[in-house]
Amino acid sequence: MRDDELRRLLTESNPWWTAAARGADPTAWVAGNRTLRERTRYELGYRAGILDDVASVEPDGRLVVLTGPRRIGKSVALLDAAANLCTLPGMDPRQVVYVPCDTMRGRDVTRTLTLARMLTRSVDQPKPRPRVWLFDEISMVTGWTSALKLARDTTPFGDDTVVVTGSRWAQSEDIQGNLLAGRAGSSGSHRIRQLLPMTFRDFLTAAYPGLPVVPAVNPAELQGEDARNALDELQFVVDDLDLAWQDYLTCGGFPRAVFEHTRAGAVSDGYARDLHAWLRRDVDPDAPTNTTTLLLRGISERMSSPINLTTTAQDLGYPSRPTFTARVDRLISTHAALRCNQVREQGDRVVGAHYKLYLCDPLLAWIPSIVSPGLPAPDFARLTESALGVTLARAIEALDEGRWLSDDSVGYARTESNNEIDFAPVRVPLDGAHSTTVPIEGKWVDAGWRAEARVIDGKYGRGIMATKSVLDLDGDVWAVPAPMVALLLA
Repeated sequence: MRDDELRRLLTESNPWWTAAARGADPTAWVAGNRTLRERTRYELGYRAGILDDVASVEPDGRLVVLTGPRRIGKSVALLDAAANLCTLPGMDPRQVVYVPCDTMRGRDVTRTLTLARMLTRSVDQPKPRPRVWLFDEISMVTGWTSALKLARDTTPFGDDTVVVTGSRWAQSEDIQGNLLAGRAGSSGSHRIRQLLPMTFRDFLTAAYPGLPVVPAVNPAELQGEDARNALDELQFVVDDLDLAWQDYLTCGGFPRAVFEHTRAGAVSDGYARDLHAWLRRDVDPDAPTNTTTLLLRGISERMSSPINLTTTAQDLGYPSRPTFTARVDRLISTHAALRCNQVREQGDRVVGAHYKLYLCDPLLAWIPSIVSPGLPAPDFARLTESALGVTLARAIEALDEGRWLSDDSVGYARTESNNEIDFAPVRVPLDGAHSTTVPIEGKWVDAGWRAEARVIDGKYGRGIMATKSVLDLDGDVWAVPAPMVALLLA
């Protein structure tokens, strides 16, 4: 892009600069912003709050990488942060720089750093002032980490607060080495953050505000006294939570999908097709449309079992296992799927073993039957296991940054008799030390759970059976309805 094109892009994307120069309201742009106006059409009051800490303080030199699937609200989070920063006492709105990177190349990012500081040079009188940089969808730019690394090391950009967002976690970009190794400031907050669909807790708050929401617990204390007390509070709403859970498994946690399901009783075909288009673009853009449909259907039908890549590739019509594996890796890198590896006693991965694959939002499993009427609806037992796995992985990530993206969150185990435990104990921080999570087995049943509990009891002597609606806290293995498990973990 030429300098004049970059200058126009920056000026149009940062209307608060002009407002501040004229002494006008630096947040007047919010009412006319298309992205924020679109959110108000599907408003249930939900706010992710994932950048609230960044938006509430003056520039402090931190660097935050915000990643997550498309259509989840990363741009909204950046614009909300910009609006809040413009109102902070002591902050000049011209210290806030929003950069949409969709159409940029690596050299455009480098040139933008110079032009934006020049366009806002009036705030550097009588002395230089740090900026807050908000780079939207920068992961689409090849070489972006190297460009920012050089600027952090050699220019005033190294003292600025920086937030970068992207919809794809590209292994080719050395985010850890280029940006987080000594270049992310001294803030103790998470440097890598994932904006994912609403959790079941978020869903309840938005769609079922009359139902109680109990405090969350560390996954290592899922059978502790705090968890027992919380479950006692919920015992009178077991049926209500069961129905709410089924709703959640039907619409998932994309905010617009929750709105449509709550207001109209179903997610619109149009929005489902939007999500389908996103996946096709990021996973298999050159293949026929039905390829993505078959991929989602094939994964959703196999979510409760370790996946045989060779057999699955043949079943789904891929020419080779590497071709299919590449699609799976793209699903994972775009936050549409989560890998659940086989682990040993202390949570160490069993190298070379088959892994499970969970779709990161229930709605993704429904897309095939929505866009191709006649295909079967997904199985609720599989959806339950997948949703619990994703919830547990998010809880682990919140305690120990980077576990999700490094494929080191949830894991399943095998017993000596070759039975499976859905979620085996893995290490997590607890009170300044380390412990292991309580093992969980998902069985979406109304009765007969004790026979199923023998496997987890025989291997660990403790654990949670995530049932449909049975609550029984007697003994070493507890029966806890899946929605209650999800609430405790959120």
